[in-house]
Amino acid sequence: MTFLRAHRTIATVIAFVLVYAIIKVLNLSGILNAYYIQLIVLASINIVMTVSLGMVNGFTGQFSIGHAGFMAVGAYTSVMITTVWLHTSTANPWVGYPIFIAAILAGGLLAAGAGYLVGAPSLRLKGDYLAIVTLSANELIRTVIRVTDVLGGPRGLGGITKFTTLEVVFVFAIVSVVLMRNYLFSSHGRSMKAVRDSEIAAESTGIDTTRQKVFVFVFSAFFAGVSGGVFAHLLQFIHPDNFSFVKSLEYLIYLYVGGSTSISGAIVGPAVFTLLPELLRSLQSWRMVIYPLILILTMIFRTEGIMGLKEFSFMLIPQRQRKGVSA
Repeated sequence: MTFLRAHRTIATVIAFVLVYAIIKVLNLSGILNAYYIQLIVLASINIVMTVSLGMVNGFTGQFSIGHAGFMAVGAYTSVMITTVWLHTSTANPWVGYPIFIAAILAGGLLAAGAGYLVGAPSLRLKGDYLAIVTLSANELIRTVIRVTDVLGGPRGLGGITKFTTLEVVFVFAIVSVVLMRNYLFSSHGRSMKAVRDSEIAAESTGIDTTRQKVFVFVFSAFFAGVSGGVFAHLLQFIHPDNFSFVKSLEYLIYLYVGGSTSISGAIVGPAVFTLLPELLRSLQSWRMVIYPLILILTMIFRTEGIMGLKEFSFMLIPQRQRKGVSA
């Protein structure tokens, strides 16, 4: 236990692996069928998306409401590479999966580029301008996709090879969350929190607040783009409406209900509220009454979110590691 407390990255990986092992055992024993496995995979993708959104909204104090637009950029970029141009399949995993990984990384990089184009001019402004710009960018991206025939236009793109499996999404979630966690607990992460608490005070200590906000926004957009690629290769069909404002709103709900200033909250929120509507499905029409009622009660009695400022112990990094000692 002492070793795990001192090496939180290893502890985080072990925690995710244990969750995967439990799910796999339940699946092999027949308790969890393919439907529930797909829900768990969707929840894992939503976790990465929510943690990346939390970097901007929770830890830097900005307000982005167009995260689904960057997800769309990553989704369509990766699908164009694997399906439209290279016609990659899983028949030969030694060829298929490397191309898939390269494709989702390319989607992440293009989404990061889009994030820079959106964030660089708008993050120099104060107030709610970022929210307006990101919402507009989300709709602009959807409109461009809808009128571009090579991207499938309003018909969408189908015939996508299903590269996203339970194993793939768990590796993706572990790597993404650990990278973002390490960044948030680094000196750069402390700069983000300083910007959130007081830009004037942060600038007086020598922090370039505009540069910090733009970098975090681009970093967040990268993980949104990668998530989009993984999402597209799960559904095997994507449409512009998959990435509407409603999709961005879902991630905002997950983030603020779980706890916007906590990585653990950004994990708990999507994990619970992705599965909850399906668990309530037996109640038929009443589930859409109970689900928003739970959200309302949570926001009234837990205004800081389910986790608040708390973190799971395996997510924290000891002080000596924050000062530069590697785990």
